[in-house]
Amino acid sequence: MAHALAQHRTRDTGIAYLLLIVGFLGLSGLHRIYAGRWLSGLIWFVTGGLCMVGNIVDIFLLPQMLEDAEAGKPVW
Repeated sequence: MAHALAQHRTRDTGIAYLLLIVGFLGLSGLHRIYAGRWLSGLIWFVTGGLCMVGNIVDIFLLPQMLEDAEAGKPVW
């Protein structure tokens, strides 16, 4: 039963965008960590979302990041 629940864990797009908005307020990278991209999330956190340019680009990339994480594709 627990294994079946673990298989259906989903990431909510609304929460991911909420974390991206928090990134524009100063805590960049949380949306990437939520999407399973730990390394780039830490890079975003340290560099302020690559000077906010990366956060702007992630507005468009975030849905695909979440799909990749749900599909179990390897992420960096």
